[in-house]
Amino acid sequence: MNVTAVTQSVGAAPVTATQKTQDDTSFTDKISNAVKSLDESHQIADGFAGAAATGDLESLTSYVVAATEAQLATQVTVSVRNKAISAFNQIMGMNI
Repeated sequence: MNVTAVTQSVGAAPVTATQKTQDDTSFTDKISNAVKSLDESHQIADGFAGAAATGDLESLTSYVVAATEAQLATQVTVSVRNKAISAFNQIMGMNI
């Protein structure tokens, strides 16, 4: 089956492996930004924890919110990683 002929007959543009998304960021950039955001959320939570330990924290709720955000971000990141590994293992297990 000729994929090029099919895409031309339905008017679809061919997609290449190096084609970027509409917002012009690559998949690698998106993953990198997500990991940086995760790290920043943990640094913020650690800063609040240090302030709470020294008695400089004005509101305990700000620390609880920051720690919860960091925890949820970590859980989402681990979940996405596990799904990616599972998908990779499924692909590698396919017969050719």
